[in-house]
Amino acid sequence: MIHNLAAGVQAFTSNAFLVVGPASADSPASDDDGDAGRRALVDTGSNFDILPLVRERVDDLDAVILTHTHHDHVGNVEAVREAFGVETWGFDADQPSVDNELPDGGRVQLGLGTYEALHTPGHKNDHLCFYDEDAGVLFAGDLIFQNGGFGRTDLEEGDRDALIRSIDRVRDRVDGDGLRELHVGHGPSVLDSPFDHVELAGRAARTR
Repeated sequence: MIHNLAAGVQAFTSNAFLVVGPASADSPASDDDGDAGRRALVDTGSNFDILPLVRERVDDLDAVILTHTHHDHVGNVEAVREAFGVETWGFDADQPSVDNELPDGGRVQLGLGTYEALHTPGHKNDHLCFYDEDAGVLFAGDLIFQNGGFGRTDLEEGDRDALIRSIDRVRDRVDGDGLRELHVGHGPSVLDSPFDHVELAGRAARTR
C-alpha cells in the first residue's frame, strides 16, 4: 500500500509516501527479526507535522528513502528520525539528511516490492528514482511529473542536458506496457497510462 501523507497539506512541501507491506530480513534497513512489515517513507516532506499522519497508519518505521535532498523533501527528516529511531538512505551520504548511501543500481525493499535505485541527476546531483518492475511502480521524485512536467534546472546543480539524459534513462529502463503507477515529488500520482507521461516529459524537456 502506498499513501501520500502530504496530500491536502497547504504548505510548501514535497509529497511524502508511506509504503507498507511484509519485509525480508536481508533488505536494507529491515527490522532485525525480519518479521515486521516493510514500513518506509519515500521522502519526508517539510513544513507540516508528518508524525501523526504516520502514526495513523503504522506504529513504527523501518526506513526513510530519499529521492534527493532539497529541503522540501527532507525538512521533516530530523523529526522522523527522533520519533521513530529510523535511519535514512540516499545517494550522497555526505549530506546531513542521509545516514546510509544507496548507490546507483542498489536495491531496497519497500512494502511489497524490491525497488532499484536509478541515479538520475539534472534537477539535483544526488537525485534517485526508484523502480519495481514486478509491481510496475516508479517513484520519480522531481524528475518527472504529471502531463509531461519535469524537474526545474534553474536551481543550484540543475542541468537541462543531464535531466534529459536521466529522463531517457528512466524511459529506457521502465517497462512501458507494465508500468502501472507513477508517484511523483509534487502533484498527483499518475495511475492512468503513466508511461505516456514519462515519454511526454522527455519530449517537453527538449522543447521548453
